[in-house]
Amino acid sequence: MTPQIFVLDAGGQYCHLIARRVRELGVHAEIRRSDVPAHEIRGARGVIISGGPASVYDPGSPTIDPEILDGSVPVLGVCYGLQLMTQLLGGDVRPGQKGEYGLATLSLEDGWAASRLLAGFSDRKQIWMSHKDVVAGLPAGFSRIGSTETCAMAVIENPSRHLYGVQFHPEVVHTAQGRELLANFVFDICGCVKDWDPAHQLEEIETQIRKTAAGRKVFFFVSGGVDSTVAFQLCVRALGADRVRGIYVDTGLMRAGETEGVAAMFAKLGDDVRVEHAAGEFLGALAGARDPELKRAIIGEAFVAVQERIIEEQHLLNARWVLGQGTIYPDTIESGGTAQAAVIKTHHNRVAGIQKLIESGGIVEPLQSFYKDEVRAIGVQLGLPPEYLERHPFPGPGLAIRCLCSEVDAEPIARGDEWLVPVRSVGVQGDFRTYAPVLATEEYPSKAVDARAAATELVNQTAEINRVIALVSAIAPVGSMRVWASSIVPARIERLREADRIVREMSRASGFDREIWQFPVVLIPFGTAERRDSVVLRPVDSVDGMTAEAVLMDDNLLGAMAERLREIDGVAGVFYDLTHKPPGTIEWE
Repeated sequence: MTPQIFVLDAGGQYCHLIARRVRELGVHAEIRRSDVPAHEIRGARGVIISGGPASVYDPGSPTIDPEILDGSVPVLGVCYGLQLMTQLLGGDVRPGQKGEYGLATLSLEDGWAASRLLAGFSDRKQIWMSHKDVVAGLPAGFSRIGSTETCAMAVIENPSRHLYGVQFHPEVVHTAQGRELLANFVFDICGCVKDWDPAHQLEEIETQIRKTAAGRKVFFFVSGGVDSTVAFQLCVRALGADRVRGIYVDTGLMRAGETEGVAAMFAKLGDDVRVEHAAGEFLGALAGARDPELKRAIIGEAFVAVQERIIEEQHLLNARWVLGQGTIYPDTIESGGTAQAAVIKTHHNRVAGIQKLIESGGIVEPLQSFYKDEVRAIGVQLGLPPEYLERHPFPGPGLAIRCLCSEVDAEPIARGDEWLVPVRSVGVQGDFRTYAPVLATEEYPSKAVDARAAATELVNQTAEINRVIALVSAIAPVGSMRVWASSIVPARIERLREADRIVREMSRASGFDREIWQFPVVLIPFGTAERRDSVVLRPVDSVDGMTAEAVLMDDNLLGAMAERLREIDGVAGVFYDLTHKPPGTIEWE
C-alpha cells in the first residue's frame, strides 16, 4: 500500500506521533528521513515536516530536498519544519528572546477565516509549544494568520503554493483542535481518502512475531507492567504457550508488594513465569553510582548479565531461543531511536548489550511501534482484565531512577522569591535533552490557585532550569536546607519505597489515582543534617507519555499525605512538581 502522507523526520521527539495521528484519521502515513529525494515521495498526496532539536542556521542541521516545496504537493511544516521551510524559501529565522515550552494561547490574525488549514477554529485556543527559535521574516507570498504572546509567526501559509506552517505541535493531545488542523490538511488540502484500518493490528503483529521468532522460542523478562504483560500475551497467542517462557526479576528496586502481586497476576493468567531474586546483583552494581545515565546503563547491563546467567543455568545457550521485550515507541525515541532524534534518556532496554541482540536478530519486540494507550487497546483485544491494563506505568529500572543522587554537598541559591536547588533532573526543551537544577518556591499554593501556568513561565524565563517544584511541608525553610552528597544505598531505597507505598495507598483510597495517568514519587537528597532527603510528588495526566500535564491534588488529601510522608525516618520535606512535559519529563531521571 502506497502511503498518502509522508512525514519527514527532522529529529523531533514527536515525529512518529505525527504519523500516528494521521493514521488515527484513517489515512496511511509513513516516515522518511528528512533528506529523502523528492522523486522518492512523488506518489504522496501530502508531506509533513516534523519538529526537531536543531537550529536551521547551524552547520549540518537537517534539511530537505528543496524540490519538495515546488508546489506540486501540499506541505505542512511543524515547529522546526516551519522554520526550515521559511529559511529555504528566503525568510528569516532567528533565536528567540526566550524559549517557549508547554502551554500557550493561539490568537488568530486578520484573514484567518479564509484559511483552509484553520477551518472550524476559534480564537484564543490552547496550543503546545516547544521551541527556542522564531520566524522573524516571512518568505515572499506567505502571510501570518496566527500568533502567541511571544511568537509572532505561530501559523503561516502560502495557499497558492500549498505550503503551510505551524510553530506549535498539533499532534500532541494538549493542543486544542490539533486533530482538526491535521484533518483539514490531510483531507481538505491534500485530498486524502481513508485507507488505513487499525482493526487488523493484531493479525499483523502476530505475523511479525512469527516471522522474527523464525521457529525459535521466546524468553521474556516480565515486569508485570502493561507493556511487558501485553507483549508476553501476544507472543503466547502467536506462538503457543509452549514456546514462551517468562521470568520476573526482583531487582531489589521494586515497589512494596510488587513481586508478590506480579507473581499472582501471571499465575491467574496461567502463564509460565517464575520469580528470580537478584537484589544483591543490582544493588551491588549500583553501589556508588550517582550519574542518571550511568545508573540506567548499569541496570540495563545487569539485566543482560542476569539474563545470560539464567539462560546458561537453564541450558538455553543455543539458537532455539530469542529474547522478548515489551519495549514501546517512546522508549526508542527518547533513547534517540529515530533517524536524527536527540537522546532524552537512555532506557534500560536500549543499552549496548540489548542493541547487540537487536542487531543479531535475537530480540522480539511486538510493541515497538506503539504508544501506551495503543498497547492498552491491544490488551483489550487480547481479553486481558481491566485491572491489568489500567495500572499506572512504572519504569523498568524501578526505584533507582526515582532516587536522585549528588556528587557533592551544595546549598540552594536565591533567585528572587525562589531557590535554585542544585539537584539535576532531566527535561526536554526544544527537542533537546536537558539536565538542569530545579527551581523551588517556598510555599505550595492552594488548588484554587493554579500555579502551573506560573511554573511554565518561570521555566521559559530561566534558562538554567527545566522544572519548578513547590514546598508543601518541611521541618525548615528551603533556604536553610541543602543538597547532600549521596548515592544509591539500601536505606534510601527503603525510604523511597515507604513513601511510594503511602502515596499509592492514599491515592487509591481517595480515588485520586483514577484522575491521573501516572504518579511518580521521587526522593531527592535535599534536607537538613538530621533528615537529608525530601519527597517530591509528581502526579501527571497524559495519553501516551509523549506529553503530560501536571495535576493538582485536593488540598485536604495533599495535607494528609504530606503529614504521613514527613513521619518517615530521614524525610525533611515534601515538595510538589508543577511542571508539564515539556519542559520537564515525567520521570526525573
